Amino acid sequence: MDFLISNAYAEAGAAAQDPGIAGLVMPVAILLMFFFLFVLPQQRRAKEQKKMIQSLARGSEIVTNGGLLGRVVDLDDNFVQIEIAENIQVHVQRHSIASLMPKGTYKARKRAEKSEKN
Repeated sequence: MDFLISNAYAEAGAAAQDPGIAGLVMPVAILLMFFFLFVLPQQRRAKEQKKMIQSLARGSEIVTNGGLLGRVVDLDDNFVQIEIAENIQVHVQRHSIASLMPKGTYKARKRAEKSEKN
């Protein structure tokens, strides 16, 4: 059976060596790198988002994940009612709020829309 492919025999002096501690250094380093590059920044962003959502109050100007700019009119534990235009209010879930805007952003946008109409 061995006439097409010759057999390869290992030499007795070249036995496989156990990698020991040196074999663990690279996988552990890769895991640590992923932890510091991906896990820690994600945890930090989640803490900041939670703190921002807890700090909401009436009159805060926000932007939702869907891109709606509005002013907070009413709050409860799970939902926020925001005014997106005069006499137009919508309810959104608290966790769908992307960011707080500086005071005056909503009014400046309303003024800009009125000046565009005229």
